[in-house]
Amino acid sequence: MCLKTISKILTGCIHRDPHSQRVLYETYYSYALKLAFRYVYKYETAVDVVNDSFVKVIKSFHLFRIEDADAAEQLFMGWLKRIVVNTAIDVLRKKQTAPEIGGIPDSVWNIADASQDVEKLLWYKDLIILIKKLPPEYRTVFNMYVVDGYSHLEISEILNIPIGTSKSRLSRARDFLRASLKEIEKMKVCSA
Repeated sequence: MCLKTISKILTGCIHRDPHSQRVLYETYYSYALKLAFRYVYKYETAVDVVNDSFVKVIKSFHLFRIEDADAAEQLFMGWLKRIVVNTAIDVLRKKQTAPEIGGIPDSVWNIADASQDVEKLLWYKDLIILIKKLPPEYRTVFNMYVVDGYSHLEISEILNIPIGTSKSRLSRARDFLRASLKEIEKMKVCSA
């Protein structure tokens, strides 16, 4: 989509235009779903997080300002990302659930998108499945720190945990992922 179209859609959303809101939802749904899916472990819950996030976005769009049309999409995606991540964390806090690994519908990965390298996409899918095997408290800190770029101070404030706990959870998550990747590599060598 071109910058002019994106700016028009965002401006329409600021003015509460239902058509622009629907186009925005359809355009950024898969992006938001991938974000939510890194934090919550069930597809249905991730969909709920995305829908709740878009409700929050639409209700608070009057706060969004387009000062530079060239950066409008990037600013919006950053704003959406923060809302999705915070909504997912709120769900995790409320449910305090154990991790479950379930089927991930292929539609989540947009495999039909020819612009993506299929091998990288499959690797990404395997990595997400490994991350989902982490206990929720480790997975959340890992995603916030490694993937979303939060500092340990920000994580401690958002999750209401000490900074040392954030660092410890990140270390344990990395250890788990390293061990899992070594195990996968062993299996590949043995099957070759």
